[in-house]
Amino acid sequence: MKDFSKILFATDFSETSEYAFDYACTLAKTFKSKLIVMHVINEPVDLRGFYVPHISFDSLEKEIEDAAEKMMIKFCLGKLTDLAESETVIVSGIPYDEIIALADKEKVSLVVLGTHGRAGLDHLLFGSTAERVVRRSRCPVMTIRPTASEE
Repeated sequence: MKDFSKILFATDFSETSEYAFDYACTLAKTFKSKLIVMHVINEPVDLRGFYVPHISFDSLEKEIEDAAEKMMIKFCLGKLTDLAESETVIVSGIPYDEIIALADKEKVSLVVLGTHGRAGLDHLLFGSTAERVVRRSRCPVMTIRPTASEE
């Protein structure tokens, strides 16, 4: 059996992520792994060239970061207490690029993330962060798709 000493879990705070988070926590407890919980703030469209009333672009970015911090705290509340070691990370960027970059930087043993199971036109238009991570990751990736009752 491989040693999963460091596990990276990427979340978008959706119900699908909540479901997949249980798997990441169980694996981290079982293997006494460090669990890194990551959220990527999707790069917002650059609004600096446009007039945005009542708020500056820097203020908007700060509000988004603050909201992400609050969501991370709420998402993790009470779930990381039984783990040997954990940390949370919030970055801005293109989700699959940032997930892969952190996995490489931290030399993680496993990446865990939920998948929405999009198909057809939805998949064509929006793509899949999970699929891109699976294709480009240098370490194993576990994707968790919710059961039919959770979709």
